[in-house]
Amino acid sequence: MSAVWTESEITTEATQADSPAAKKPKIERETNKLEKRLCHQVGKAIIDFNMIEEGDRVMVCVSGGKDSFAMLDILLKLQARAPIKFELIAVNLDQKQPGFPDHILPEYLAKLGVQFHIETQDTYSIVKKVIPEGKTMCSLCSRLRRGILYRVADELKITKIALGHHRDDMLQTFFLNMFFAGKLKGMPPKLVSDNGGHIVIRPLANVAEKDLIRWAEHRQFPIIPCSLCGSQENLQRKQIGNMLREWEKQYPGRTETMFTALQNVVPSHLMDVTRHNFKDITSTGVPDENGDKVFDEEEFPVAMLPGLQVVSL
Repeated sequence: MSAVWTESEITTEATQADSPAAKKPKIERETNKLEKRLCHQVGKAIIDFNMIEEGDRVMVCVSGGKDSFAMLDILLKLQARAPIKFELIAVNLDQKQPGFPDHILPEYLAKLGVQFHIETQDTYSIVKKVIPEGKTMCSLCSRLRRGILYRVADELKITKIALGHHRDDMLQTFFLNMFFAGKLKGMPPKLVSDNGGHIVIRPLANVAEKDLIRWAEHRQFPIIPCSLCGSQENLQRKQIGNMLREWEKQYPGRTETMFTALQNVVPSHLMDVTRHNFKDITSTGVPDENGDKVFDEEEFPVAMLPGLQVVSL
């Protein structure tokens, strides 16, 4: 089963020639490797977290941005060769923002041949009426959008709601919660919705944003700009995003290491008494690799901390 979901990547030798005729095959090979990597990463997430099951009706939320376009594109590729049968229904919420090109998505989805539903609700006018001029609209807009999509999911008998958040989004959310909310909390790949009625999945959980940018350029998705409603930037998220990009620029590989850390949590080495029973700890007399080393300094593999220098005291 997993062999079909996560087709292994094919490695190819890069050509050394500089002629246009030689560059074209090289570009095609690199694009082929990118496609296989994306399919592998999405397929692995589906398997690891049991995101999609036999007979599922998956709502693929398509906003018009690169991430949701790529999610739909890769899921369609996996659907064609998956070991199980499931349906994909692309859903877009037209919130009637001024200047929104409402013809683009229906034309694209119809040409693609995928089932789709366009839900038209003028939440923009509601938000503008309720939120004072100059104040952030995103919170109310998000709540309205979420409620509408839950209702549409019920009407379409959806079993899973797929969102296009990627690896970088998940890391940003982790640091936002740590820096500004005082929580070690991230963006889960699979969770029950806040109203308890739906299962939300994020198939792009393992995918780097830089790969989605490359894929969007290759596939030439009809991207709809995100600034049509004059949306305000989330300054805190932007700050965290810049920080992570700067770290990755200075120390290549750090993003991958941090993302791996989200999958290797050791509650006994944190301080949350609701996650680990510190009060009733007793000595066992049995050696434990994860036991406290008392005065020993923790040692980290050099490869896990790229760019950091060891200073002798």
